[in-house]
Amino acid sequence: MNWDLLLDPLFRLPFVTGLGLAIGLPLLGLYLRMRGEWLAVLGIAQLAALGALAASVFALPGLLGAGAAGVGAVVAKRMGRGGGMGAYVLMLLIGWSLAVLLLANHPAIEHVGQGLFDGQLYFADSDHALATLVITILGGALLHRHGQRLLLARAHPVLARACAHTRRAHWRFDLLVGISVGVGILSLGVMAAFALTWVPAWIVFDRARSWRQAQRQVVMVGVLGYAAAFVVALVADQPFGPVCVVGVLGAGLVVRWGGVRR
Repeated sequence: MNWDLLLDPLFRLPFVTGLGLAIGLPLLGLYLRMRGEWLAVLGIAQLAALGALAASVFALPGLLGAGAAGVGAVVAKRMGRGGGMGAYVLMLLIGWSLAVLLLANHPAIEHVGQGLFDGQLYFADSDHALATLVITILGGALLHRHGQRLLLARAHPVLARACAHTRRAHWRFDLLVGISVGVGILSLGVMAAFALTWVPAWIVFDRARSWRQAQRQVVMVGVLGYAAAFVVALVADQPFGPVCVVGVLGAGLVVRWGGVRR
């Protein structure tokens, strides 16, 4: 184990990039859990991975392909009048199958597929960091402005459907999810991004005593799990994605066993 790597300036930008995602994705996951759309991230992530691979075939930036595919998935789901969880299952199946076929017929992009599977956080550059900063700022502003409307839609769905402002808030939130997932999978990997979005909300949602407490706790789970995974994967020279999944699960269990009450 090489502990000196933790002080290497080369890994400061990747750490900050992942930290922004470890804060933002759990918060998005909490709202998705509240809406009963926990499968959304995995479905969108698979299509975003397909978009990143397709962009690589044409020598385009992976961020562009992943972000466009994430937004396209949200638009398609919305234009199809929702579709419920079934829409996200279709996204998952279509994204996975086409991505595998693309890799089988374009071996030159195999390294991109491996990065999406393992997670390539340690290779995150300034473009990834800038994209993460932008979605973190925009996401924070959106949730601050429209968070109450999203909660109202859960408590009073009929009233929310009649309100144009609430419908626009849902559109903006869905687009934020699509872009955030597209950015997240390129740095963290598909399953690590899904774990950061789903696990903290799953642990906290039914146990927190208030919505603000739930927000604080999902961020705590995400940051603790991410930080532990970053250190372990870097020092032990392990792929980041699976280590991050284990780290987030471990942090979630610590919070659960630590007596988080309803």
